[in-house]
Amino acid sequence: MKINELGEFGLIDLIAGKVKRSRQYQPAAWQGVKIGIGDDAAVWQGADNIELATTDTLVQDVHFSLKTTTWEELGWKSLTVNISDIGAMGGVPKYALVTLALQGDVLVEDIDKLYNGLLKACKKYQVAIVGGDMVTAACTIITVALWGCLNGGNPLTRSAARPGDKIAVTGFIGDSAGGLALMTGDKKVDTSLTKYLRTAHLHPEPRVKEGQFLTRIGVKAAIDISDGLVADLGHICQSSKVSAIINTEKLPISPRLKQAFGERALPLALFGGEDYELLFTAPATVMETVKKEIACPITIIGEITSGKPEKVTLLDVRDKVLHWERGGWDHFLSSH
Repeated sequence: MKINELGEFGLIDLIAGKVKRSRQYQPAAWQGVKIGIGDDAAVWQGADNIELATTDTLVQDVHFSLKTTTWEELGWKSLTVNISDIGAMGGVPKYALVTLALQGDVLVEDIDKLYNGLLKACKKYQVAIVGGDMVTAACTIITVALWGCLNGGNPLTRSAARPGDKIAVTGFIGDSAGGLALMTGDKKVDTSLTKYLRTAHLHPEPRVKEGQFLTRIGVKAAIDISDGLVADLGHICQSSKVSAIINTEKLPISPRLKQAFGERALPLALFGGEDYELLFTAPATVMETVKKEIACPITIIGEITSGKPEKVTLLDVRDKVLHWERGGWDHFLSSH
């Protein structure tokens, strides 16, 4: 079987199973590990507190195009997508390693701009770049590894959703996918709409403080929306062994996305990805506290249910089931 037949998440499951079986041969190395492969970040017990780590890679012409993305925008996004992973577990981002794979004809001035973007993100989220690596390659590849910690409490995880929990998201969803569609397609819209949606795609603002608040008040399950709402909720369902119902008319879709794309706004919100908003579940009483205490918009969009197989059901405005085959990003599946 080829990996483009198995898919990204099937490959992750294969690797995770192999790594899990190897733990019996090196128990000392795994001492203190709380969460390994399969969540937004790895988690272990440090000397003084709980520590977290994550890594992400952006590859030219797979994740970004230098025809539509500036080097400074690329720097900002390459760090903030990692910051979002730490924030989605309620953590505080701290230290980053940045590895660059570059062609020899890349301009020095462009790498200077790349680091302008990286350092702007460092300043906003109080992250220190403490090292990395540099190699030659056929295209530009940026890999960031990020460490963080918890300031008390337990990490938010994908495996803690329970039947009866309400499902909520922060902010708007679908704007990033709309921005990408405008950048890569033929559709033309008003200049102000283009700027807004392009910024949503290239300049994500991770919900770090919101994640820390969620873990303090008792929310237990969360993920950041990177692969798409349906796909990421599916990750929660799979990890928690639950199912979910989404009322699509309740989705927080921005007026500007609707203005730009009309009926296409709904699939962009459901399957688009890279919003880096928080998707989380909690009992109704906890949700009421969240909505009162967090300044950013919080929208309840559905409910966690029991039953197998673990799946996400979409309902329209008349509570009729919307049928869909698959949504969200997968790096390897042949259909991409």
